[in-house]
Amino acid sequence: MQNTLSVNVTVSAEKNNIIFGPINSRRFGMSLGIDLSPATKQCNFDCLYCELAPAATVDKQTTVTPVQEIISELKKHLHDKIDVITLTANGEPTLYPHLDSLIDEINKIKGSTQTLILTNSAMLTNEKVYNSLLKLDQVKLSLDAVTPAIFKKIDRPHHDINVEDIVSKVQQFSKDYKGKLFIEILFVLGLNDTKEEVEKLNDVLLSVNTARIDLGTIDRPPAYPVSGISYKELYELSQLFDSSLPIHIASRVHAEANNASYSDEEIINTLDKRPLTPQDIELLFDEESKKRLLNLVENKQIMIKKLDNLEFYIPSVNDHRKKSKH
Repeated sequence: MQNTLSVNVTVSAEKNNIIFGPINSRRFGMSLGIDLSPATKQCNFDCLYCELAPAATVDKQTTVTPVQEIISELKKHLHDKIDVITLTANGEPTLYPHLDSLIDEINKIKGSTQTLILTNSAMLTNEKVYNSLLKLDQVKLSLDAVTPAIFKKIDRPHHDINVEDIVSKVQQFSKDYKGKLFIEILFVLGLNDTKEEVEKLNDVLLSVNTARIDLGTIDRPPAYPVSGISYKELYELSQLFDSSLPIHIASRVHAEANNASYSDEEIINTLDKRPLTPQDIELLFDEESKKRLLNLVENKQIMIKKLDNLEFYIPSVNDHRKKSKH
């Protein structure tokens, strides 16, 4: 493989793309999201099930939003009803080169609000990233498979990423970390949903200190034509894990209505980051925002996409970006 010279380019992001939500998360409460790659997808995985459009993997961000710009926008949206400030990205948030400084700045202003990152775990092999994550209140690590061949099929990692290294760092991190650690496994039909792979995952997880292990499956429109498994199959797989493990089947639960006001632009931005079901909309949007959503649907800026028995609102442009094959 040829070596190419790449440089970080610091850019000023669209202000309303950096912060999204708040979203009433099924598992983490009222979450205010920070997108650390608002301009474009930048990820070291190209997962089959990703709700973002496919993109070539990278090992660093080349388009970077300044820390102070992120903090400035966060201050405008942060209030005492927010349970968690969630670091995420159009891609992988731990690729953000100023992550350590950003966490320090957030910790200065967050008050009693918790900090959370949603990461694919791969950058735990980087010492600086590893130490930065230790400063957060909550960390959610993904671990979809531990068999190298299955890991590569599902997560489609950058060429220099090995699952054996990730597993070792997840185990070490769980012992060093003082906050609340979550592990997430997302099952894809016909790939990591076998008894053999679950047994291998189980063996690894027995040596991991974690508050909860969330078992999930595809419930949002994926980037590639793959399918999730049924609730019954998910339940059956959960029974294969050791009874000492804090296994949780991730599912939608009734939540108190948020009834927040969203402009047209905020609706499109929120749905771009996370497709929402009609049930989500009922909980999140006030009546005027629901009317604005319906107008966006009528104007074909937003579309309804069906996945199994669920319907999701997504920006129409997103559907055109999805690949039909892999």
